[in-house]
Amino acid sequence: MIPQWLIEQKRDGFALKEDDIRSFIKGFTLGTIPDYQMAALAMAIYFKGMTDAEISVLTDAMMCSGERISFEGWPRPTADKHSTGGIGDKLSLMIAPLAASAGLAVPMISGRGLGITGGTLDKLEAIPGYNTHLTTEAFKQVIATVGCSIIGQTERLAPADKKLYALRDVTGTVPSIPLITASIMSKKGAEGAETLIFDVKCGRAAFMRSLQDARSLAESLSRIGRALNRKTAALITDMDQPLGRSIGNAVEVAEAVETLKGKGPADTRELTLELTALMTVVSGLHANMDSARVELARHLDNGRALDVFRKMVIAQGGDPRFIDDPTALPQPGHRQWLKALCSGYVADVDALAIGRIVLQLGGGRTKTDDTIDYAAGIEALVQQGDYVEKGEPLMCLLAKNSSLTAAHLATACSAVKLTPDKPAPRKLILQTLD
Repeated sequence: MIPQWLIEQKRDGFALKEDDIRSFIKGFTLGTIPDYQMAALAMAIYFKGMTDAEISVLTDAMMCSGERISFEGWPRPTADKHSTGGIGDKLSLMIAPLAASAGLAVPMISGRGLGITGGTLDKLEAIPGYNTHLTTEAFKQVIATVGCSIIGQTERLAPADKKLYALRDVTGTVPSIPLITASIMSKKGAEGAETLIFDVKCGRAAFMRSLQDARSLAESLSRIGRALNRKTAALITDMDQPLGRSIGNAVEVAEAVETLKGKGPADTRELTLELTALMTVVSGLHANMDSARVELARHLDNGRALDVFRKMVIAQGGDPRFIDDPTALPQPGHRQWLKALCSGYVADVDALAIGRIVLQLGGGRTKTDDTIDYAAGIEALVQQGDYVEKGEPLMCLLAKNSSLTAAHLATACSAVKLTPDKPAPRKLILQTLD
C-alpha cells in the first residue's frame, strides 16, 4: 500500500479497499505514515465521502488500534451518551452521575474541544486536581464504586482516533460524517458500553448545519452502532443558540453543579432529563419515558445525582470544594458586563458568534498545543424569550484582562437580537430517532 496512491484514489472519488484502509490506519498509528498524509486523506474524505462499508472498516481499524474494555458480567447495564458538540453543552457532566444514580454503569470517554465547541475534558480539567487520565483498571474501579467515570482516551484506547481527533481540529476536516462517525464509534466501541445514545446538534454553531445533515449523521451513527451490536437511539437538538447561560470551562462546570442541585437553566435541565431518560429506557431500566423522567427529576431535586457527581470528582482526584463554593474554580482577571442599548425581548442569541468570542477570549484552541484559560468565557447570558430593559445586562465577558474583553464587545452586542414582540418558545428537540 502506497499512502499517496490511497489519497489519490479517495481524492478522485473511488471507494477504498479494506486492507488499504487498515494498513493506512496502522501506519498512521505507528508513525510510519506522517500527519500530513493523514491530513490529506482526511481532506479527501471530507470532500468525497465514504460508503457505509468503508466507514465500518475505518471505525473497526481505529477501534482495534488499541485495547478494548469489557464489562461482560457486570451487575448493572452499561450505557453512554455522546454529543457532537455545541456552545454551552455541558450535559455530560450532569448525565453521567444522573444515569448512575438511576442504576446504570456509565463508562464515558470524552474528548477536548473541536473548533469553537467546548470539550468535556477541558471543562473537567478546570476542576482543581481532577484526573482525566486514568488507567483502564482505575477507570473500571471508579465505575464499580461510584457508578460512572468520565475520562479522556488512554494511550491504549483507540490511539488512531486520538491522533486523528487532534489533527482534524486544525485542518478544517471536523464536519465530515464519515470521520465523525468513525471517531465517535471507535471510542464508544472500545469503551464497551452496551447502550449508546447520541445527541446530534443541528444549527449554525453545530458541525451539522442543516436538519438533513444532522439526520444523516444520526442515522450513520446508529447504523455503525448496530453493526457493533449496540443498542442505540438519537436526538437531534438545536444549536442555533447556546445551551444554558454560561459558556466556557469553569463557568460551565459551575452551571452543571447548579443543575445537579435541581436548579440551573431550564434548557440544560430539559435536555439532561430527556437524554438520560432515553438511556435508561433503551437500556431496559425504565419501561417508558414518562416514568423515567419523573424518577430522574426526583434525583436532581433531592441531591442524589449531585452525590454521585461529588463521589466521582473525589475518586478521580478532584477537590470537591467548588461544589459548595464556585470561587474554588479558576477565576478570571477581568469581568466586563455588556448592557442592552434598548428594551425588548430576546429574539435570538447567535451561538456561532458566542462560540467564536469565547475561543478568542482564551476558552478554546486554535492550535493543538494551545493552552486554555479555564476561567475565560461568558456568564449570565440572556436567552430567547427573556425581557430586558435598556441598561440591563445581556452577558458578562470573562478574560485575563480588559483588553481582551474590549476587543469583542461589538461582536457580543450584535450576537443578541432584541424585538418588541415576545418570540415563540425555542424548540430544543428537533427529532427523535429510535
